[in-house]
Amino acid sequence: MYRLIKQEGHARRGEFETPHGTVQTPVFMNVGTQGAIKGALSAEDLKTIHCQVELSNTYHLHVRPGDELIKSLGGLHKFMTWQGPILTDSGGFQIFSLASLRKIKEEGVSFNSHVDGRHIFMGPEESMRIQSNLGSDIAMAFDECVKIPSPRKYVEQSCERTVRWLERCKKANAEFNAREDAVNPGQMLWGINQGAVFHDIRTAHMKRIAELDLPGYAIGGLAVGETHQEMYDTIEAVEEYMPKDRPRYLMGVGTPGNIIESVYRGIDFFDCVMPARNGRHGHLFTWNGIINIRNEKYLQDESPVDPECDCPVCRRYSRAYLRHLFKAEEMLAMRFSVMHNLYFYNSLTEKIRLALDTGRFAEFRMRYSSVLDRRI
Repeated sequence: MYRLIKQEGHARRGEFETPHGTVQTPVFMNVGTQGAIKGALSAEDLKTIHCQVELSNTYHLHVRPGDELIKSLGGLHKFMTWQGPILTDSGGFQIFSLASLRKIKEEGVSFNSHVDGRHIFMGPEESMRIQSNLGSDIAMAFDECVKIPSPRKYVEQSCERTVRWLERCKKANAEFNAREDAVNPGQMLWGINQGAVFHDIRTAHMKRIAELDLPGYAIGGLAVGETHQEMYDTIEAVEEYMPKDRPRYLMGVGTPGNIIESVYRGIDFFDCVMPARNGRHGHLFTWNGIINIRNEKYLQDESPVDPECDCPVCRRYSRAYLRHLFKAEEMLAMRFSVMHNLYFYNSLTEKIRLALDTGRFAEFRMRYSSVLDRRI
């Protein structure tokens, strides 16, 4: 399912087959948490901005409109009319960050919905059932995302429980895939490595979950308060023990510089709400750094957001017009900005792949790693 095409140091160029198409890696997955990109981008727009994988969230879609409803309507691909690959996050992170009054037990987690306060229970089997109903191509394991910092003893106990939960996820995923009414019988389960920033716990946990021989593995629980260097050091510690013939996914990361540095350390898949969220507030990524389009200096600027970008927004509209849309509080401002930022991120991974194809990734990293995150 994963084919390593080329390698430069630890950086990998590959491709990964799914029931809804082959993904060229490294790849940035575009986050449509509730089956839609925040910023009014449609499934058709996703094609236009060169999205390869759309990412939705198990917790949010379970709460609203309900996974059973989505299954009855043909699954998430049909529901949102996106025929490319979809990855669904297990909901674990949202339960621990959004839900109130949660209680963790061996069976799973009891909590109250952040939408209407109703009581919900979710464990490995429930998460796998919901993701099966959604019919995603990649289903993420149900896990606990611990805070950083957390006491070492608690992190150890949490990781041990996460392994037991992963074993239950694997069993449940196989059972749901075997059902006659399975929306996507080819759905693949990926495991998640945890352990905060304790390198020995991380590596021990990675060795344990690698034994389960899953189609892919993620590093979770980062970008939640640790420094960039702590994140990079953790990736380096774990990467050595991640199967070489499976894709590696760094969850919830990050800035353009984070992505380049993480590819350098052997990561293949990325996702982050940052480009869409920043775009909705007028912070736009360019090949020279980040601009705030609301600034007065763009009042009469007839140039595109980024002269080096060929996205639909940069091909047609000026900085002055986009600034006007924000000042006038027009919805089009958010749509254009999110479209540009996601196109930029998708182009970034395209350029990374090209650099790896041509043996120039070291040069690419040196040129852009520290430039793209700076504010102009």
